[in-house]
Amino acid sequence: MDFQMDHSFDEQQNRWNIILTGEIDIFNSLELKTRLTKLVEEKPADVFLQCKFLEYIDSTGLGALVGVLKNVKGSGFTIHMQDVKPNIQKLFKITNLDNEFILEEGDGNG
Repeated sequence: MDFQMDHSFDEQQNRWNIILTGEIDIFNSLELKTRLTKLVEEKPADVFLQCKFLEYIDSTGLGALVGVLKNVKGSGFTIHMQDVKPNIQKLFKITNLDNEFILEEGDGNG
């Protein structure tokens, strides 16, 4: 299964709302990084990743997200990951990335 990424910018809250669906792995992690980087360069803001439909992410996917996080934090913003499935949360905890990304329950915007 490939991944899909739908995005919108919330002008009132000055944030990107992005829905990730499917799997992020070695075959598509560069595409994810490129697309997310383009968005945050176009309009620097907090990024809210809705992960309810994200089934899987591997180490290259994590690397892509870390690369984007550096850009986002460099602009003074953060990446929030909402509704992360337990198998993916475990990966973030094992790698201590749960200290870098804000893992939270969704707020209905995703």
